[in-house]
Amino acid sequence: MIKHKDHFHGSDLEKIEAVYGIKKEEITSFSANVNPLGISFSLRETLASHIDAITSYPDREYASLRRAIASYLSSDPEYILTGNGSTELISILIQLKKPKKALILGPTYSEYEREVSLGGGRSFYFSLKENDCIQLNLPALFQELQKDIDFLIICNPNNPTSTAILRKEMRQILDVCKERGIFVMVDETYVEFAENSSDITSVPLTTHYNNIIILRGVSKFFAAPGLRLGYAVCGNADLVKEINQKKNPWTINSLAVIAGEIMFSDEVYREKTLQLISSERTRICQELSKLPEYKVFPPTANFVLVRIEKEGLTSEKLFDLAIRQKLMIRDCSTFPFLDNRYIRFCFMMPEKNDALLEVLKKAALNE
Repeated sequence: MIKHKDHFHGSDLEKIEAVYGIKKEEITSFSANVNPLGISFSLRETLASHIDAITSYPDREYASLRRAIASYLSSDPEYILTGNGSTELISILIQLKKPKKALILGPTYSEYEREVSLGGGRSFYFSLKENDCIQLNLPALFQELQKDIDFLIICNPNNPTSTAILRKEMRQILDVCKERGIFVMVDETYVEFAENSSDITSVPLTTHYNNIIILRGVSKFFAAPGLRLGYAVCGNADLVKEINQKKNPWTINSLAVIAGEIMFSDEVYREKTLQLISSERTRICQELSKLPEYKVFPPTANFVLVRIEKEGLTSEKLFDLAIRQKLMIRDCSTFPFLDNRYIRFCFMMPEKNDALLEVLKKAALNE
């Protein structure tokens, strides 16, 4: 097994190529959590015909794009913020809010902690791992929120656990945070993959609460990470104005604007995505659950967290076995509260999922 100091991210295909000598084009990334259908069908057919758009500056206010996003979300265009990926919006928000003591529900995406640190604040983690089912304990969270916390960060559904907080629970969290002067940032990158997304998304709450902002993007569900198109929903008019004033102009290019408008209206693509992910999520989890060597945590999003129960088998070994078959999974040992017994992988096309399942089965049976 090749030893490496770094744990590979889903976008680190160049590093994989260098370490393993496998061409990045030949690797199937189960680590990136990107829609296996590729980009929107409508976008593929029509974007080239809009190439002349790059001869003009985009609308500084991105009015048409914000209307398209608002329609997609059943929200108000005045609540919509756009950015060069959700990372730009996270960065600006933290610069403006200047949290001194942020609480992050974890294990989760490491970029949140990094941004808080760059803003001069400190981050603390609240563990989702309760009674071995990785669910949120609301009373325990409310107890933790008494400790001078001024900023709460929630990924919902969460990466890497694929668990979700329902909107009725989020309302309770917002009520407590409102009383204590805590602002809440919710990352809904993966909510569109959930079968019950309408029960999970907090977008409707932005009409009633001014202490929440919801972040989304097109990288995962719409399989367009290279487009760098992110957006946020916030009902706090003053904060929306502050963020817009802080942003650089024209951070989204003209083609990305048009692409967004096309993608958000592609209902056929959305339905086919949900059908594929739903069927493969059920099928693969059922197959894995038959193996006592693995514990499958019931997933909500388009990926699943698995704990290795077989003695001597580690996440590093499984990563190595899979990548040699040109299949890249996520070794989760670098996430807070997890160790080298945990892996995460997303659901791809059936034949690719079968190939990965075969690797996991062979590893479990020492074949």
